[in-house]
Amino acid sequence: MEKILQVQTHSCDETIKFASQFGKTLHGGDVLLLNGDLGAGKTHFVKGLALALGITDTVTSPTFALHNVYYGRLTLNHFDFYRVEDSAEVEMLGLAEFFYDKNAVCAIEWSENVKDLLPRNCTVVDIRKTGDETRCITISKQTGETV
Repeated sequence: MEKILQVQTHSCDETIKFASQFGKTLHGGDVLLLNGDLGAGKTHFVKGLALALGITDTVTSPTFALHNVYYGRLTLNHFDFYRVEDSAEVEMLGLAEFFYDKNAVCAIEWSENVKDLLPRNCTVVDIRKTGDETRCITISKQTGETV
């Protein structure tokens, strides 16, 4: 894995702002794997991506729905697989096909639960809580290896 960038944010607003700047670099077919503990800020990061993509809808966590879709400059598919026990469930629901959509961006929370379904070249966004409001965000690019 090749580390591209590491930043520290000091509030939810800073996390959203950073993600919005990063989101401007995204293209159709990009798949982001969002890693971090519960409450780390993964959904806040997706809110910033949505801003960059011109999405005006309210972004919420798809924990219970598994998948939320938002329309803007590019479609944003936001997944949360926290409650998924294995990838067969995701495959059965037909959600894996979204990971390969060249006209959309995918942001996947808890991707380790579906790692065998993911494309090989994904961008990993690791969000670590380092204080009450402080986050360390590391962005890395997979170079063909599995997750």
